[in-house]
Amino acid sequence: IDTLWDIAKAEVEKKENLEGDGDGVEVWEKSLLFMGNKNGVIFIVSSLNRDEIPKPTLALEYTFGRRAKGHNRPKDIAHFWELGGGTSLLDLIRIPITNDNIRTFAIILVLDLSKPNELWPTMDSLLQVTRNHVDKIITKLGKTNPKVATEIKQRMWNNMPKDHPDHELIDPFPIPLVIIGSKYDIFHEFDSEMRKIMCKTLRFVSHYYGASLVFTSKSEALLLKARVLINHLAFGFDRSKSISVDQNKPLFIPAGLDSLNQIGPPPASDSDIGKLHAHTPVDLWKKIYEKTFPPKSTSDLKDVNDPAQDPQYAEYEVDAMRAQKNQVHYCVAAHVTTTSCP
Repeated sequence: IDTLWDIAKAEVEKKENLEGDGDGVEVWEKSLLFMGNKNGVIFIVSSLNRDEIPKPTLALEYTFGRRAKGHNRPKDIAHFWELGGGTSLLDLIRIPITNDNIRTFAIILVLDLSKPNELWPTMDSLLQVTRNHVDKIITKLGKTNPKVATEIKQRMWNNMPKDHPDHELIDPFPIPLVIIGSKYDIFHEFDSEMRKIMCKTLRFVSHYYGASLVFTSKSEALLLKARVLINHLAFGFDRSKSISVDQNKPLFIPAGLDSLNQIGPPPASDSDIGKLHAHTPVDLWKKIYEKTFPPKSTSDLKDVNDPAQDPQYAEYEVDAMRAQKNQVHYCVAAHVTTTSCP
C-alpha cells in the first residue's frame, strides 16, 4: 500500500516528466478580488455562467471557477473573492492578496453609479488601502526576490503602448484593475451635466491608474461586456478591442485605449481650478467632483466596530440567543432578580 509520501513523490515526478518532455500544459491559475458595491457578487455569478440567485456577501467570501482548454487537457482555475460591507471591512483586503499570488492577482472595483455622492469616497478608500497593501508586498519581495518585484513593476505598463503620449503623466495600479460602474439604467436617467461630470471623472481615474472601465446593469448585453473583461483576467480569454466613450451610452474602455487628450480637462472653469490648490492631478479631479457631489456620510461608509451589530449580517435565531445571553450577563453583573431576568 502506497504511503502518503509515496503518492506525493509520484505526483511530483509526474509533473516533472510532463514539464521535461515539452508536452506539458501549464495550468492557468488566477485570483480576482471584487469589492466596492455590495452587489458585486452578481458579476462573479455571471462570469461563471452559473444559474444562481446572487445573495448579499457576508464579510469576505470565496468561490472558484474552472474552464476547460480542450479535450483531455487540464482545466484553468480562477479564484474569486468578494469583500462585503462596502468600506467597513477594509482590513480584510490583506487576506486574499499574498506574496504567493501577487503575480496572478487582479482587482474588480464595483461602483454604484446611482449613488454619485458615495462614489468617490468608496473608490478612494478601497483603492488606497489595496494599493498600500500591494506596495508593501512588492517592497518585501524586492528584498527577498528582486526579479519578481521587477517583473510586477514592469507588467504594470503592459496595457499601455510604449508610444502613448500619456506615458509620463499616469501612475498605473500595481496589479490589473477593472472599474465597473453598476446600475447604468438608473444613471442613464440623470441630468446630462451630472452624467458628463461622472463619465469624465471615471474615465480620468481609470486611465490614470491604467484600468479598464465598463458601465453595466442587469441588461444581459451590458453584463456580457463586463463578463468579457472579467474572463480576460480570470481565464486569459481574448481582450475586446472595441471602445465606447460616448457619455450618452454605456462606457466601455479597455485599459490603455483612452488618453488625457480625449478625456479633456476637468469639468470646471480655469478660475475655479486655480482656487482649488490641488497637489496632484487626482486631487484636482477629486475636488472638482466633490464640488458637484459632496460626499455623504452614510452607514455604508462608516466603520463597523462590532460586525455583530451590523444589520447586513442579521440572523434571527442567532441574534435572539445572543440577546438572551447578554441579558443574563447584565442581570448577574447588576445582581438583579426580577421576572425579566432568567
